[in-house]
Amino acid sequence: MSMGIKYCLLVAICIWALSDSLASTTPSDNDGLVRIALKKRSLDLKSLKAARIIPNRDASHARGLGDTNSNSNVLKTDIIYLKNYYDAQYYGEIGIGTPRQIFTVVFDTGSSNLWVPSSKCVLSIACYIHSKYRARLSRTYTKIGKHCKIPYGSGSVFGFFSQDHVRVGDFVIKDQEFVEVTREGFFPFVTTEYDGVLGLGFQDISVGHVTPVWYDMFFQHHISQQIFSFWLNRDPTSRLGGEIVFGGIDWRHFRGDHTYVPLTHQDYWQIEVGDILIANRPTGLCEFGCAAIVDSGTSLLAGPTTIVAQINHAIGAAGIVSIECKTVMYKYGSMIWEYLIEGVRPETICVGVGLCNGTHHLSTGIASMVYNETQAGSSVDDHESALCTFCGMIVYWIQVQLKERRTKEKVFTYVNELCERLPNPIGKSFIDCDNIAGMPYISFTIGNKSFPLSPEQYTLRVEENYGTVCVSGFGALDVPPPQGPLWVLGDLFLGAYHTVFDFGNLRVGFAKAA
Repeated sequence: MSMGIKYCLLVAICIWALSDSLASTTPSDNDGLVRIALKKRSLDLKSLKAARIIPNRDASHARGLGDTNSNSNVLKTDIIYLKNYYDAQYYGEIGIGTPRQIFTVVFDTGSSNLWVPSSKCVLSIACYIHSKYRARLSRTYTKIGKHCKIPYGSGSVFGFFSQDHVRVGDFVIKDQEFVEVTREGFFPFVTTEYDGVLGLGFQDISVGHVTPVWYDMFFQHHISQQIFSFWLNRDPTSRLGGEIVFGGIDWRHFRGDHTYVPLTHQDYWQIEVGDILIANRPTGLCEFGCAAIVDSGTSLLAGPTTIVAQINHAIGAAGIVSIECKTVMYKYGSMIWEYLIEGVRPETICVGVGLCNGTHHLSTGIASMVYNETQAGSSVDDHESALCTFCGMIVYWIQVQLKERRTKEKVFTYVNELCERLPNPIGKSFIDCDNIAGMPYISFTIGNKSFPLSPEQYTLRVEENYGTVCVSGFGALDVPPPQGPLWVLGDLFLGAYHTVFDFGNLRVGFAKAA
């Protein structure tokens, strides 16, 4: 996670970790760090069609244990977001084996495994157009053989675990466990320029609980600090995509001091964000805090439909017309208004008007309808679920407008406009390129500080043969409480703010990118 316009909510960020034969990785002036240049690939409309982020309630599936004999590995049920890797804007190279076999991979803070195609991959077309690992050619290979699968939004990749030396920049990580993929179960991999994925996430979400590559960098004393940092170059005319630094930070890549915030979970690089502001006006839903995952493997910004619709309205993004949303507003808007004026608790209003039953969490986004189920496991009627969802969004929208002391007529007009701007979970919102300069700043509150994004920073310009197409960088991702509401801060955010991933102190830091 239609008007016939599909979108890529997820475009993976990749990093150019160069081998000896491609010498642009340097040991950083004897400061104990290794800087890895990032190479960037331009986006086009073809690459903005398929991939999206969707929630999944089955943690065992999302963590890739579904194909293993894991009767003893019972994981708690949780909301895990899944990603599609359709195309890469940044890509890079690593080496596996002795002598080294070169692979192009995504460096992804939202996952934790290293995987590349195997020479035993014979049933997937994608394997024939990508580099394949050949164990028999490496004298440092060790067989493991345990089977696994790694799920994504539109399918899974399947394979088995092996062990070999892995080279990242100037580092040789010895005896690293990784996955040899034997089947790539969905079409998008056929069109990608990269071969696999190198995860920079935590071991807790690693398929098979394998130790991630960047853990072993520290354990094997390649770096003295458990830190890596990203600087991404958003200049579309520059071939240099940015830089990743393992073991520290480079002061040349940022201005001012970093604002550090603690991790709220040790599975993803997850923090808490406060209210999201549109031209300094609050959107309301995250006023008391929302979860946010800092994810270098997601190109755009994903968040609750309730807020994304407000942003789309403010920037003039073309969404879909929702008749049901307008119907709820027409029939129940005055009643919701009166309840809010009288001080009725917002979370009880939709139950009070009869659109939600009191046994389920109030849904605040379209995508949550997909998995809005009762605790007993029986499905809720789709129509009733939709009415409850739209009611919840309308309550939030009216509540925000009441704080602005606007008249009932103006509030109702605004809410109906928001219904028209609802983002489609499998669509993309387009904007007029000529209007970008006049669009408002969108600000995230992190650590009680404001982190604004300019219109140029939260939009994408896609060059086509017939001209330039501009796309909103905001897409819908709805995760219900208690795990949600949830934001995913992808490369549009990392491009604006130099980001430090500090595992040693369990925190993430942001400073304005240079």
